Amino acid sequence: MRTRRTFTREFKRETACLVLDQGFSVKEVCEQFDLQDGALRRWVKQVQFERNGGVPETAALTPEQQEIQALKAKINKLEREKSILKKATALLVSDEIDRSH
Repeated sequence: MRTRRTFTREFKRETACLVLDQGFSVKEVCEQFDLQDGALRRWVKQVQFERNGGVPETAALTPEQQEIQALKAKINKLEREKSILKKATALLVSDEIDRSH
């Protein structure tokens, strides 16, 4: 029985690029790297999707989409921090108004 292997994003991208850019068939790449046909086809499909501007739900394979995902995560963090600061400011102002009366 075969044990489940894990692959880096770089490996997935590079093997998919062998099919997309170098002209190798899925079968050739699978044989060369001892991969399952379905896994490589998913990677190829994901790289094509990302190259066409699609933003994947899972971890991106292309550097551009990885950067987009990182920037979106940073934006979300900053928006959460901004929301917290707004609430804290409102509480401080509310407390100051209560003390002045």
